[in-house]
Amino acid sequence: MEVPAQLIAWESYYVIVGSSGAALTGLQFVVMALIKDSSLRSTSREIGAFSTPTIVHFCAALLVSAILSAPWQSLASVRLALGACGLGGVVYGLIVVRRARSQSGYKPVWQDWLWHTALPLIAYALLLISSLLLPGFPERALFLTGGVVLLLLFIGIHNAWDTVTYIASDEFKAKETKTAAKAAELSEASEPAPKQPA
Repeated sequence: MEVPAQLIAWESYYVIVGSSGAALTGLQFVVMALIKDSSLRSTSREIGAFSTPTIVHFCAALLVSAILSAPWQSLASVRLALGACGLGGVVYGLIVVRRARSQSGYKPVWQDWLWHTALPLIAYALLLISSLLLPGFPERALFLTGGVVLLLLFIGIHNAWDTVTYIASDEFKAKETKTAAKAAELSEASEPAPKQPA
């Protein structure tokens, strides 16, 4: 069984990217543990719109890396597998857009729409396009696929970091509010009572 030469050239790249996707998936579980322990309460809609997609992007990078590291006999099989991943990603991306629009606990800003919806949709659409280009232009299609996998990792990293900083800043604001409220209570308690007229 002979693996196509174009895939052999990418072997080290996908070992690095695939293992990064797997490691970052594990770190996302740490992020979810932080959410659970914070005073910030998220609904399943918010998690479905902003946290679960991050896991999906990391796992998609891992899956594509595994597909392109497998001992395929022809690029036709690779094309089908990549096409299925790209199409599945586009459909999932549209579901995430719907979830982001329907949740009410957090109002997304333009950066959220860019990183959580637009860029992932573009990445999965490019993956689908690269699968269509693979038979006629294998080198270009494989470079495009490599770029897509890296983009998915960066999207996931950004979104995980965004979640952690949002939680940390929200916790800090909550502590500041509690501290200010306690200081106000102590200040009122220490003030002498006004003198009553005789």
